[in-house]
Amino acid sequence: MNSMENFRDFQLGPDPFGRTWHARFKYLQGGISIRHSDSVDVCFMIESGDEQAKKVVVLSHPEILAFSKRSGRVITDTWCSRVAACKLRQVTENGEDMDKEYLTVTPREIEEYDAAIRKWEAEWIRTHAA
Repeated sequence: MNSMENFRDFQLGPDPFGRTWHARFKYLQGGISIRHSDSVDVCFMIESGDEQAKKVVVLSHPEILAFSKRSGRVITDTWCSRVAACKLRQVTENGEDMDKEYLTVTPREIEEYDAAIRKWEAEWIRTHAA
């Protein structure tokens, strides 16, 4: 399974304790509507065994607009969801911030995750071209 291809239902891990997590996309919405935050919030529900958690990945709207202007990347719901899935994977695998419900993506991470997404997109086109 490739998290870039299916950001709606995917596996994460192992985490530092050897657990694998199942992630399910729940919603994407403007943070202004729920938290008065100028952000795009991407929510996932994750579970491993009996443990469940809600994780909201926060993408700063001004930062993703600035990134779009610099890079030419068109900002879409799918792209935001893929960036969020990258952040969720990183947090889960390194164990940092697993206790937090809201996970903020830094400008540097936007750049890194977009590079991974572009690489995946190029590979997908290469392998699926007619």
